[in-house]
Amino acid sequence: MSTKLSSGILLIGTAIILSGCSYFRNRSVKDIVTDPFSPTEAEYIQAAKEMGTSPARQSSSVVVCRSHQCAPAKLSMSKEYIYNSLLHLFDNNNYQKVLICQADAASHTCLENYITLPITVGITPTNVYIDSVKISDIIIGKKASSLNLVLNYNLTYGGQTPECSPAQSILFAKSINHVLMEDSGYQCKMTSVGQSTIKTVFSIDYVDLDYGYIGGYYSIGLSGPAFGGGNGYMMLRLPKNAYPLSPQLKSPKPKKQKQSIGGLPSKTTEETDGDSSYNVDNVEIFPINKK
Repeated sequence: MSTKLSSGILLIGTAIILSGCSYFRNRSVKDIVTDPFSPTEAEYIQAAKEMGTSPARQSSSVVVCRSHQCAPAKLSMSKEYIYNSLLHLFDNNNYQKVLICQADAASHTCLENYITLPITVGITPTNVYIDSVKISDIIIGKKASSLNLVLNYNLTYGGQTPECSPAQSILFAKSINHVLMEDSGYQCKMTSVGQSTIKTVFSIDYVDLDYGYIGGYYSIGLSGPAFGGGNGYMMLRLPKNAYPLSPQLKSPKPKKQKQSIGGLPSKTTEETDGDSSYNVDNVEIFPINKK
């Protein structure tokens, strides 16, 4: 008993020496006795502010590739064209899994099959990996040139996959050089003490309509028991392209002229509907005589 008491006094004394008088401001007696080195909720919030998301880099020009040719959109396109193209692209890939990769901003090629975010879970530093996102729903926004998306990110950290709520995201084309996708923050249960909030901002500067690629600068931040974040350049790789499926159009069949029978005037197929004594699709049907 005395050994345990001595150990507890030693831990408390060490905590006081390391943190000073500010140590007792946000801690109760129970917190000090059970786990004197555990950060408080106020410390989590302060650390999240200090390690908040860096602003995503704004693109100077949006490059759009169509018919296997790429050019800056400001030369020959409008923001409405970019919005309609993105709408077709996401609509063709609704309920599909979209791959995410860390990419090079100049060549638009993937460097890793995921993006990495350094975070701190409790007091343990680790990394978050995001390699895909599933499009759960697409709704055309009430505001002009906006698109509402419901996205489910595949997020892992330290070999674990937390339970996350869907991200209510909005994609809008404010101008020809300002295409942004952002969310209001979604929740992930990464610790036993509460939920962590994750916010994503994605500034789009590259759209490939032929192969279904979207590139841009991202900024992702976490706040709560798990905090941290990072920014960089990433690519979204969608399974289908942006062109809607065009059905094969068939011209109407010409009306077939029927041979006259017994001097009666000839009739077409439409005129002989309901009359079983004429040819229908090259099949001659005679009435059955009842005896």
